[in-house]
Amino acid sequence: MTGPATGTGAGTDTATPAGDASPGPSLGRKVGSAARWSLVNTVVMRLGNFVTGIILARFFLGPEAWGVYGIAQTVLLVLLSANELGVSLALVRWEGDPRRFAPTVLTLSAASSCLLYAVLFAAAPAVARVLGSPEADGVLRVMCVCVVLDGLAQVPAGFLTREFAQGRRMAIDGVNFVLSTAVTLLLAVQGWGAMSFAWGSVAGNAAALAGCCLAAPGTLRFGWDAEQARALLRFGLPLAGASMLALGVVNVDTMVVGSALDQAALGFYVLAFNISGWPVRIISEAARRVSFAGFSRLAESPGALAGGFGRAMGVVMTGTVPLCVLLAVLAGPVIGLVYGERWLPAAGALPWLMALGLVRIGCELAYDCLVAVGQRRSLIGVQGLWLVVLVPVLVAGAGAGGIVGVAQGHVLVAGAVVVPVFLAALHRSGVRVGAVARACAWPFLGGAVMAGVLLGLERLLGDGVLALLATGAAGTVCYVVCVLPSRGFLRGSPPGGAPAGATAAAGG
Repeated sequence: MTGPATGTGAGTDTATPAGDASPGPSLGRKVGSAARWSLVNTVVMRLGNFVTGIILARFFLGPEAWGVYGIAQTVLLVLLSANELGVSLALVRWEGDPRRFAPTVLTLSAASSCLLYAVLFAAAPAVARVLGSPEADGVLRVMCVCVVLDGLAQVPAGFLTREFAQGRRMAIDGVNFVLSTAVTLLLAVQGWGAMSFAWGSVAGNAAALAGCCLAAPGTLRFGWDAEQARALLRFGLPLAGASMLALGVVNVDTMVVGSALDQAALGFYVLAFNISGWPVRIISEAARRVSFAGFSRLAESPGALAGGFGRAMGVVMTGTVPLCVLLAVLAGPVIGLVYGERWLPAAGALPWLMALGLVRIGCELAYDCLVAVGQRRSLIGVQGLWLVVLVPVLVAGAGAGGIVGVAQGHVLVAGAVVVPVFLAALHRSGVRVGAVARACAWPFLGGAVMAGVLLGLERLLGDGVLALLATGAAGTVCYVVCVLPSRGFLRGSPPGGAPAGATAAAGG
């Protein structure tokens, strides 16, 4: 993403970090409170989505419908990555009163979102055919209305993020979830298939837009200033490009599976990928709602930034590793128990996708850190390299091993190419490899021990419900014991003299 942009807005609204680079205790408390609210919000919403997905998969929708939904969701996510041209992040990043340039941000965001949707509406049949799901064109046209709604919501949502107002965001997301879930389930019961997801998403996003406007009143106001627009585009376009490449990396596998394999295989892969995203969404989304704003406050202090990033990485990995290990080792029993026997083909890909999930979490946090210090070109280079190398590997993997080969290709490229490149970019920004290794050491050790315990107990106890609960509990206890020595680091005790307040600001 970016650090200080070179352009300026009107008046004194220069594109530099909001707030002081040396955060005080009030910032640490504010970020910490926002992080807690964000984590609670994400956990509650994701658990709700998890339960909804189980109901739909077990009783109403088969693999083919999941495949159509997966294609539509993939296209939507790619469009959302660039629908506002990256300019909304200026509301979080730039200093001064954001209300001076917010009307221009809203105009740019709304115009680009509407243009993207118009192009998608016209191209939907062709896109659906290329991706191997010709019947998905109607679902695409409905679901991608969310692009326009999201573009309008960017400004009020940006104000809430700038103010660390995650309590209000939780209320908004709650309304979004309740309405979208109700509409989706109602339509699924009536036999609407994948279209039920589309209309549910539109209803939820419309509610979220209304909620954001109520929570940040007066922010949905259009305006135009040519100088501001030029500065915003200089700031945002590289971020939008990097975001689109990042979403392409995450979603190109769905496109490859859809075009190379059959609809049922796509449904199994989408389910496995969604399951692998549970820890990513629960932990990473909660962290990323505050990490960019927190890192932005530390961007002018390399020592504080390095300490904050290390602690943030440690907290995120400590919370994510046990979830990834549990789902990877017990993939078959968990899928069979939760979704039913017809979904067991998804279990082969899940362990590899869980490993990918861990890499994604670390890369997303590194992404936010590099944004804060102005490494926009580096990010575009990393994401572009990732995508260029990934596509042929996934195509070869699909031909050799089906959905398991695709998942294995993902892990190979991420581990052999992407992680080293991200580490090099962080090193240039002042975050040493040793700091990252220290943050990951205890969680990875605990994960290895936990995996051994789970494998042994599964063979000994079997895969019944009570046996799985006992196995998971025992593995989790072993993991907690292994990571206990890192608790001081995670709480923000100063490593090597780094100020604890600085680490608190970024890590929450």
